[in-house]
Amino acid sequence: MMTSSCAAATPPRDREGGVFDETVWTDVEGARLNAYRKSKVVSERAAWRFMADYDGPTTLTTVLPGAVFGPVLSADNLGSVQVIGRLVEGRMPGVPRLGFNIVDVRDLADLHLRAMTSAQAAGQRFIAIGEFMWLYDVAKELRAKLGPAAGKVPTRVLPDFLFRLISLFDPGVRAVLPNLGRKYLHTSEKAQRLLAWRPRPAATTVVDCAQSLLAAH
Repeated sequence: MMTSSCAAATPPRDREGGVFDETVWTDVEGARLNAYRKSKVVSERAAWRFMADYDGPTTLTTVLPGAVFGPVLSADNLGSVQVIGRLVEGRMPGVPRLGFNIVDVRDLADLHLRAMTSAQAAGQRFIAIGEFMWLYDVAKELRAKLGPAAGKVPTRVLPDFLFRLISLFDPGVRAVLPNLGRKYLHTSEKAQRLLAWRPRPAATTVVDCAQSLLAAH
């Protein structure tokens, strides 16, 4: 079992607008591919090459999550959850035109267990995502469901030029800059069909994530 990423199954910019599955591989030579995204492609490709020459009883399954949100165990090493944290803490001057294929960490763990215990999963890639949400819609959901606790969540859209300007001084922002304004729709139909996996609504995930972050501080 290997946890990869949807970053390893992202089409080039000129293919934006479709729905993409596990047959897609990110081009490591693609323009503006940052080190993180490239590492996901290279490492998963290496695992599959190893298995192609392997003659033992072990099989390989890879799970490719989107943006992982949901309840946190601590306030450390938050990864993608920092996006929700920045909204709740009011550390964004506005909401940039970013969107995510969201998966709940609880559902991701469930898919790993299903893949590890199903013979049908051997030799397969599985995309693990629920729904796509623009960050602006995430902010609106937090405002609607958290009440006063979401008082610092911004509601105005941040102009693209300002987001690009901020990226010059913020490495975290710079890492997601290539995704500005882009809407890639991945599908988890394969995991749902073969493993009976059912992701929960993305709105539930982001609200539960924010509530756990508030409780952790």
